[in-house]
Amino acid sequence: MYGSKTSKSKTGELGEDLACEYLNGKGYRILKRNYWKPWGEIDIIAVARTNTLVFVEVKALKENSSAGLPAQAGLLPEDNLTGSKLRKLQRVCRGFVADKPQLVREDRGWQIDLIAIRIPAGIDNPALEDCEISHYENI
Repeated sequence: MYGSKTSKSKTGELGEDLACEYLNGKGYRILKRNYWKPWGEIDIIAVARTNTLVFVEVKALKENSSAGLPAQAGLLPEDNLTGSKLRKLQRVCRGFVADKPQLVREDRGWQIDLIAIRIPAGIDNPALEDCEISHYENI
């Protein structure tokens, strides 16, 4: 059906929602989601409690309902952040910083974080506590 979301995009959107909830719980202030440029996208732009500008890449995998394994057997969500994807992300982040330098404090700078989320099978609307979340700071 035209315009319907794929399972992958639904998982990605759910992962981003859960990541925002996680970050809010850690005292981050969400500035923007899905900042897009022709050469890439930033999932979440936030400010940490330290006033550091943080660009967050979210990788989420839904477990396979029959085996309790990630949908792509043997992979962890963080395995989906390749070197090529990271370089694209860095380029978009540099562009954002160039456009909005007022958001970057000289004494704090900016960083890229990765939030990897394993979403359990069999739960239509999982809560944050249902998921396994790994937060890698300043990758």
